[in-house]
Amino acid sequence: MVNKVLFSSKSDEWETPQDLFDKLNREFEFDLDVCATKENTKCRNWYGEELDGLKQNWQGHIVFCNPPYSQISDWVKKASEEVNSDTKIIMLIPARVDTQWFHKYIYNKAEIRFIKGRLKFGDSKNSAPFPSMVVIFN
Repeated sequence: MVNKVLFSSKSDEWETPQDLFDKLNREFEFDLDVCATKENTKCRNWYGEELDGLKQNWQGHIVFCNPPYSQISDWVKKASEEVNSDTKIIMLIPARVDTQWFHKYIYNKAEIRFIKGRLKFGDSKNSAPFPSMVVIFN
């Protein structure tokens, strides 16, 4: 029973903790949230389901991205392709350092900040069942 609770979710949308976003926003001054809903966007400019951030151009922005975790490899790949001298991309994702996408798109290619402890996403009463990291494509 405990394992079922720890490793499942009714959704793969994990709303960014506001205090973590505020700290990152003070540092980076985001102007685009590429993976949001009207209810959980953290930026004035954002892409949601209708505008699918995976199909949009992120060039010239300071991007925040907390993607649906079922599609992480697609979002990490997109971030690695979009980053350039006038585009900075900051992602909040699970710290899954054993995955192919981590080694192909992040390791030795981006700054990694591991988050101490487990985050509480959205209005959840419990901490996430996984560690998290902030990845900075710069």
